[in-house]
Amino acid sequence: MDDISSLILADHAWFREQFAQLDELRALASPNRDALERVWRPLADKLDVHAYVEEKIFYPQLLKRGADDPEGETLDAIGDHNEIRDGVRAADAASLGSTKWWDAVDRTREANDDHMGEEEREGLSDFRRHAPIGLREALGEQYSEFMARHPTTKGLHIVDRDPQAYVYRFEATRAPRPADHSLGIGSLKGESNRPG
Repeated sequence: MDDISSLILADHAWFREQFAQLDELRALASPNRDALERVWRPLADKLDVHAYVEEKIFYPQLLKRGADDPEGETLDAIGDHNEIRDGVRAADAASLGSTKWWDAVDRTREANDDHMGEEEREGLSDFRRHAPIGLREALGEQYSEFMARHPTTKGLHIVDRDPQAYVYRFEATRAPRPADHSLGIGSLKGESNRPG
């Protein structure tokens, strides 16, 4: 069974491949709009869904289990997610293949590249070192199930979040580890349409 950190890393590799495909299309004298759409639409959707599910299950657990600087890592990540979402929205508002569209795609890529690098060096590393494998695998199962149910953003409330308010919400509700030695991670059932 994959743990959540390996699944997040696999998504990161996929993102890099999709942006490389866009590079190939951009190099053509006249990129085909259908080809751009075939790469961009799944990429844009997965960027949003990936950030959404990380904010639902990974970062709350990093705040509980991380030891290096989980608050700082989470604040940075939520801010990065906002920049990525903003880039996706800007690209979606522009004419596909236009200079404005490419500029928005480039901003999205830059924000995502920065985020992935920081997350791989900091949050994921911290979590792997301080969270038990059973928790990582249980979260991986939730992550996989959520991503399978949501190949697009349909039904998800995709919004920018206030990083400080996000951290405060989870810090304020942090409870001690369950006495029954369960992982205390809950479920994502019913989460897909809830704002927050």
